[in-house]
Amino acid sequence: MNSGIDLQGSFIKTLTELGLSPGLAKTIWLPLPMLLMIIGATVGVLVVVWLERKISAAAQQRIGPEYAGPLGVLQPVADGIKLVFKEDVIPAKADPWLFTIGPALVVVPVFLSYLIIPFGQNINVTDLNVGIFLWIALSSIAPIGLLMSGYASNNKYSLMGGLRAAAQSISYEIPLALSVLAIVMMSNSLSTIDIVEQQSGYGILGWNIWRQPVGFIIFWISALAECERLPFDLPEAEEELVAGYQTEYAGMKFALFYLGSYINLVLSALVVAVLYLGGWEFIIPLNHLADWLGVSDTTPWLQVITGSLGILMTLIKAYFLVFLAILLRWTVPRVRIDQLLNLGWKFLLPVSLANLLITAALKLSFPFAFGG
Repeated sequence: MNSGIDLQGSFIKTLTELGLSPGLAKTIWLPLPMLLMIIGATVGVLVVVWLERKISAAAQQRIGPEYAGPLGVLQPVADGIKLVFKEDVIPAKADPWLFTIGPALVVVPVFLSYLIIPFGQNINVTDLNVGIFLWIALSSIAPIGLLMSGYASNNKYSLMGGLRAAAQSISYEIPLALSVLAIVMMSNSLSTIDIVEQQSGYGILGWNIWRQPVGFIIFWISALAECERLPFDLPEAEEELVAGYQTEYAGMKFALFYLGSYINLVLSALVVAVLYLGGWEFIIPLNHLADWLGVSDTTPWLQVITGSLGILMTLIKAYFLVFLAILLRWTVPRVRIDQLLNLGWKFLLPVSLANLLITAALKLSFPFAFGG
């Protein structure tokens, strides 16, 4: 599916036809993708929170929320409204500046990471040549905010949670980056759009998951650890640390942590869909859809259809991975902190490094099959 919609070009062209200058039209366009991204990410989180409640209820043979809207779909909205109107408390001996900045430092990089996600051909906020590098760089900022929040709370449980979050992030960022480097090496690009296009043409058989099965598993495990999802939620383990770095937080500051956690989960699922599952590509190749229908690639209604199908495929793949993450949370027991660190340093790190070296060797030996 190589045809798409040039949203920016169409918007600017429409405004210039109405009499505005190209510069002013571009200025009006700039904030719109960011606003759309924030709204879309927030709606995505509300859907995930509802799925989490219903799937956990099914796993425990409960009904789950059912009175706040049809099937309880408005329950996440009610939770959000409750957190917005709760009192914002800052502990008397906490550092007020660091205590306030910490949650923002956790959430903002996750929102910015959505800039590189392509939902379809030309349906993305920006096509950066170093998109994957930017995502890895931004993901390394959040642990600083977690450590800052734990330290500023002046609470031993919060400090321990912040230290665990930093240690966990460092342990799993390296295997995650090495598994991504294998994909970058095969695709010869750091652009997420180039990586998806490199998987196009053969349907499901062209997806990177078949060429990088070990990298896919390593990436998904590391992504769950980065999101602090069970069985890797040691920084906020209730039985040991009350709520970790979140212990002293309430109101909107706690809501930012809550929002950031789920936004990061959806983001990780989207990145996996882009890197390993073909992004907006279908399980069957639709490259010649225009030829089959006997129309031009530039036909407006065909571009709308292919663009909509691309967005739908990307979301289906991402939410299937979210479903697996939720299922893991309610079926797998939490690991100990030493087991978590051993898994990252003693198993995933050497395996991901070996996977990268083997990928390099295969790329040199079989350049056609491995993106040479």
